[in-house]
Amino acid sequence: MSFLQKHGIIERNLGLLFILSLLTVLVGGLIEIVPLFYLKNVIEKVEGMRPYTPLELAGRNIYIREGCYVCHSQMIRPFRDEVERYGNYSLAAESMYDRPFQWGSKRTGPDLARVGGRYSDAWHVDHLINPQKVVPESIMPSYAFLASTKLDTKNIEGHLKTNQLLGVPYSEEMIENALADMLAQANPEADGVEDMQVRYPKAASRYFDGNKSELTEMDALVAYMQMLGTLVDFSVYKAEENLR
Repeated sequence: MSFLQKHGIIERNLGLLFILSLLTVLVGGLIEIVPLFYLKNVIEKVEGMRPYTPLELAGRNIYIREGCYVCHSQMIRPFRDEVERYGNYSLAAESMYDRPFQWGSKRTGPDLARVGGRYSDAWHVDHLINPQKVVPESIMPSYAFLASTKLDTKNIEGHLKTNQLLGVPYSEEMIENALADMLAQANPEADGVEDMQVRYPKAASRYFDGNKSELTEMDALVAYMQMLGTLVDFSVYKAEENLR
């Protein structure tokens, strides 16, 4: 009996077809799901990674709220064209504190995994207020309201606690100083900037939206975007590749 004849028997027997299809889905599902129970083993720790600062975390919330992930992915695939355009391919560890991750499924705009430090704060502010001013062909809508919307700081401690429950390594000290750290990151002249940077290495402190008088949602979003892709020193990986 040929393979096609055997396959024909399966196709004509609905019960057998259902059982075999179910087994195929179950086996495939187990292969995909079981490794997730051992995330600590499959995600390699990478030097430089840290939890988001309170201000960056607030900015990430705004990024998700406004649906930025719909048009921008945050995952550079390990292909030559992507690496040459966006930078080093994404590492699993870079998303280890993301709840949820921002890999995305399509790109109407460019990938943002390495956007941190590529442009000035003023560029980001101008781009968010009037995208076509800096990228004439852009179809991105304006987010000018962010610059005039005061950032809600009431429950930032609770947000850190929730992330802590989900496995993000926020310490009790980080939670206790959440509001102070948020204010210090958005004001380089404030007390506690150095303490904030001890808790969150490589965290920049400046007036991200250029407005010294008020902490806005624009501050938070720009702080978040300026951090993306800046925590890991990829020169180490490039050096290792050159030695191979």
